[in-house]
Amino acid sequence: MMLDLSGIPSIMASHMAPRPTWKGYLKVSLVNIPVKVFPATESAAALSFNQLHGECQTRIQQKRWCPHCEREVPNSELVKGYEFEKGRYVIVTDEDIQKVRVESTRVIDLAQFTDETEIDPIYVDRAYYLAPDGGVAADAFAVMREGMVGKAGIGKMALYGREYLVAVRPQKKGLVMYTLHHDAEIRSIDQIEELNSVPTKVKPEEMKLAKQVIATFDAELNLKDYKDEYKEGLRKIIDAKISGEEIVAQEEQEPPKVVDLMEALRRSLNAVSSEKKKPVKADLAQPAAKAKAANGARKRKAG
Repeated sequence: MMLDLSGIPSIMASHMAPRPTWKGYLKVSLVNIPVKVFPATESAAALSFNQLHGECQTRIQQKRWCPHCEREVPNSELVKGYEFEKGRYVIVTDEDIQKVRVESTRVIDLAQFTDETEIDPIYVDRAYYLAPDGGVAADAFAVMREGMVGKAGIGKMALYGREYLVAVRPQKKGLVMYTLHHDAEIRSIDQIEELNSVPTKVKPEEMKLAKQVIATFDAELNLKDYKDEYKEGLRKIIDAKISGEEIVAQEEQEPPKVVDLMEALRRSLNAVSSEKKKPVKADLAQPAAKAKAANGARKRKAG
């Protein structure tokens, strides 16, 4: 079963305006639209660490060393080499690379369209936003965006020194482009030997309970509800160390092993059902208490 690409997050950092990483044309048949390509994800938010010498806490320098000449090599002396035989290289210059003039270096050529649900997310690599390059291109861009609703265009483009397979589909006012892995890059799930021991048939009663448990967690997806708790916890530890506070590690608890699947499923279902019924019971208790009090008042009045 293929999944909808709309479930894949496209996160844009709000604190600074993104810069285009590529300019060219979006081509559909004979229509060419000038576009800019922007990164759709922001990795700068991740915590990063520097390597230090533990003894003096000085930042370590990584130097490029030539073992043949026995000296450090500056950037000005570095060249690109392709190893065509063991220990033998051919030098490839920037001028050589510039001689590669495939159409995709300037054009995102959409060769076909398909339903956006037909693209398996396992093929998706990175996400980018497309926007019109200039006011003149905006009208054609809007028309093509509306015409692509529900569809994904498949094509090629050259980015960061290599040619990518891409999928382009509408998103709000713009287009989102996913670079895709080629089929040869995807390992077959059949190569995972551990899966050979997984039974092909399951017990109907176990499957019924499993579906009931899954149904209790069924809800509308909002990825904003999910936070990076690991990064937040690491940030707290760093802040505590900066402040000189003592860090107390929480005791890690191993999840219990499932011995009886049916029992585990029943307990899961009961636990979720009990949790969902709590507010309902509280609501029902209130009118019951009122009815009891009113009944007592009537008895006192009759006496």
